Amino acid sequence: MPKEKFNILESTCVPLPVENVDTDQIIPARFLIATTREGFGENLFRDWRYLKDGINVNSTFILNNPLFSGKILVAGKNFGCGSSREHAVWALYDYGFRVVVSSFFADIFMNNAMNNGFLPVRIPEQNVRDLIHLIQNNPKTKVRINLETQTLEIPATGETISFEINNYKKECLLNGFNDIDYLINAKKKIVEYETRKGLAV
Repeated sequence: MPKEKFNILESTCVPLPVENVDTDQIIPARFLIATTREGFGENLFRDWRYLKDGINVNSTFILNNPLFSGKILVAGKNFGCGSSREHAVWALYDYGFRVVVSSFFADIFMNNAMNNGFLPVRIPEQNVRDLIHLIQNNPKTKVRINLETQTLEIPATGETISFEINNYKKECLLNGFNDIDYLINAKKKIVEYETRKGLAV
């Protein structure tokens, strides 16, 4: 299913200075019973957002702190490790996040993210630490993600950090394509190529 086009996003951020956040922490396995992608955001980080009774809110968890909000999650290294469940991305997206910034992502999580119109931005670990510190000190700090130029900009400091992304996935995100959409959009070029090579029937 194609998602909304992604080009430039400027938003405040939610800092999560925790390393090795696995997919079961992002969305616990007991909530993987739905047959559609909607509704998973309600249980994002469920066991961290609530106390052990599962009812009362854990006031110390960052998502329950009204000072922090936004469409960008800034997390510790090795975010999205563990199982290959795509539901982790669905939960982040459904909650309202569109970008997660970290110094390292599990490969399967990264692919699942980009396949669902969700952008994982990988920057050096020290930059992540500095950004988290900046956000913690000023929750109103905004970050600007420019996919076309592959840059993360911090207007408050004037800093610009480059990030890498697979060219194919980049084009899909910019156009809101899934894999099928991409092939359909490329149909004309494919036919022209096959005609030149004498492969068309």
